[in-house]
Amino acid sequence: MVAEKPKKGKLLIAEPTLSGDVSFNRSIVLLAEHNHEGSVGFILNKPLDYSINDLVTEIDLPFQVYNGGPVEQDNLYFIHKVPELIENSIEISDGIYWGGDFGSIVDLINNKVISENDIRFFLGYSGWSSLQLDQELHSKSWVVVKNVYESAIIQKSSNAFWKEKMMELGGNYLIWSNAPENPNLN
Repeated sequence: MVAEKPKKGKLLIAEPTLSGDVSFNRSIVLLAEHNHEGSVGFILNKPLDYSINDLVTEIDLPFQVYNGGPVEQDNLYFIHKVPELIENSIEISDGIYWGGDFGSIVDLINNKVISENDIRFFLGYSGWSSLQLDQELHSKSWVVVKNVYESAIIQKSSNAFWKEKMMELGGNYLIWSNAPENPNLN
């Protein structure tokens, strides 16, 4: 397998060795930004026990909220694929956008103009200071892969997503695809 370099729009797959890390154990992170100042991403496969209407009472529909990462978990973030509807969106890559005018989102959701297939909400984000992610990659904490799903990544929400990626990586990763999340409970 050819190792990818970290870049906006790529996916970080937590190595099985991160099993002791509460935040990132079996995580898949979409990199929203990666430059010389640092990196920002959102964990895609850690749903929370909240819906957006639990957090924003003006929103009528119960869109799922995800744990985006350990940084600023009291703040709400979102990615989407409808920049033509949400002003001030920042393109990540391949038709995926980050942020934008939140006020318009409330109306768009309530009027059913956008659906859960168009947007994903997160509490918190994953952040790395300058060179921190590079150090973690060097210590083999993450595998970087291309986002083959492009904007459809918003629909990838299964808890089995990490297992699927382990199976796709193949080789020594196959054994980890069926390992229990906490080997001490085996």
